[in-house]
Amino acid sequence: MKKSIIYLLIILGPFLGFSQVTPGNFTGNLETTFQYLNEDSLIGASQPSEKGLLNSYMNIFYTQGNFKAGMRFESYLPRIQGYPSTFDGTGLGMRYVGYTNDFIDITLGSIYEQFGTGLSLRTYEDRALGYDNMLDGMRVIVRPAKGAVIKAVYGYQRYAFLDGRIEYSQGIVRGIDGEIHLNETIKKLADKKLDIVVGASFVSKYQKDDNSTLILPENVATYGGRVKLRYGKFAFDGEYVMKGQDPSQDNGYIYNTGHAAVANLGYSQKGLGILLSAKSADNMSYRSDRTKQLQNVLINYLPSLNKTHTYNLVASLYPYATQPVGEIAYQAEVLYSFKKGSKIGGKYGTSVNFNYSSAYRPMRHTAGINPLDSTGVTYTSGPFDMSDSLYWRDINFNITKKFNKNFNLIFSYFNIVVNNDVATVTKEVGLIKSNVFVLELGYKFNNKQSIRVEAQTLFVNRRDSLENDVRLIDFKNENSINYGDARAVDKGDWATLLIEYTINSHWFVSAMDQYNFGNQDSHHRTHHPYFNVGYIREATRFTLGYGRQRAGLFCVGGVCRPVPASNGLTFSLTHSF
Repeated sequence: MKKSIIYLLIILGPFLGFSQVTPGNFTGNLETTFQYLNEDSLIGASQPSEKGLLNSYMNIFYTQGNFKAGMRFESYLPRIQGYPSTFDGTGLGMRYVGYTNDFIDITLGSIYEQFGTGLSLRTYEDRALGYDNMLDGMRVIVRPAKGAVIKAVYGYQRYAFLDGRIEYSQGIVRGIDGEIHLNETIKKLADKKLDIVVGASFVSKYQKDDNSTLILPENVATYGGRVKLRYGKFAFDGEYVMKGQDPSQDNGYIYNTGHAAVANLGYSQKGLGILLSAKSADNMSYRSDRTKQLQNVLINYLPSLNKTHTYNLVASLYPYATQPVGEIAYQAEVLYSFKKGSKIGGKYGTSVNFNYSSAYRPMRHTAGINPLDSTGVTYTSGPFDMSDSLYWRDINFNITKKFNKNFNLIFSYFNIVVNNDVATVTKEVGLIKSNVFVLELGYKFNNKQSIRVEAQTLFVNRRDSLENDVRLIDFKNENSINYGDARAVDKGDWATLLIEYTINSHWFVSAMDQYNFGNQDSHHRTHHPYFNVGYIREATRFTLGYGRQRAGLFCVGGVCRPVPASNGLTFSLTHSF
């Protein structure tokens, strides 16, 4: 901690001194979460030996003219339940200094950056997930002409935060990216209806070959291009990247190359929005350390092509995590708003949202491949070459209706199938099919007081309730096989009731109960009550909650972390300045 304070003074000292002459600007935010947990054998909740758990963060950003600096203090004493074991202690988890003007932007220290859609590079921090894969090194951004941007990064990747210090991955990451908005760069295109942006990226990692049994490539690159088009009410963007041979723990140390493609086509006008998306990825796990797994030291990001759900039974009981080794996914979404004053639209309007998404295993062809071939290539696979092995399927819709100025209703239905052999969420095997119904009611008493009610019910499959033509994967021999029926889900059906009451502009209270009424073991058909009270004043927010929370997964954008069952008190504080 003493070293962290010294480092803070070294970073900010020159700026603090200079700010006496020319005032600068400080901004930032802080967040702290404290848990006191009890033992609860009925839901499988354990009490840690410390009893109390604490996560705290504080970001400080300073700008003065063309200069900038920032840092983040982190504290895990110890970390709250569900956080990775790589978070521990108190110290500086992020820090940087930099200079920027209209032509160049230079940053030394902690770097968060994304090239295109992230297929080749995306470093970011998500506090709720316990995820941070920043680069520690240098970034340069140059704007050589109007509409043109060139970025270059070079550094080590954050692997862990242990004993209050950042620990780095063994590999070095370096990359360059360029993007041109042709309508700004080329004068003849300035007034054209077709808006065009093109870009390209190259990223390389270096890791020493320390394997005594294999000859591993020490430099592995990804490279590709992208385009964004807009014409009237239509918009299209697409990106394609390729990855060199990258034997790793993820792919079983094979020498196949990788590839990934993402495309989105959208149409929007008043009252109607349509989005069609497609993704193809194979052997695209790209890490700065080939021996790591889970969410550790991922250099790139494979966007999730499924709707981001917010209702708790949908979002955390049977969610889906993106498969970096390979998947082919599609999504279609339509939003339609009926005109106000029409028979269906009514006086205040009615909208309908429909969403479909699916993900399948890529087709991997082994014909003509010699398993004894010294090259280590075990199959061939092309973009959007899809097998019939289902990973995930989600069909959902919601209807939003406002009856008057004070009362509104949202009805939602979700039909979700997840392959538990891929995205493991229970102790069972095979496909899990769930049907979720949600009714949300909102009523506004006045400008300050309102109430919101959610009623949710989730039903899961039983034996012989799934289509026999849906096939699963035998991961031992990589063949598609038919299990016929899936086993019954271990915890069965659930129901949730949530009531939130906003008392005034400062205070709010809520009560929620989740009930596992369909558990096959009647002794475990338990209620999970949880009560919450909060206070908000300007940029400060306090919340205090107590009760049971069931085990599940917390997912954002296809990245998930497990959340164990708990029984106890949670206090949180957030503030921005």
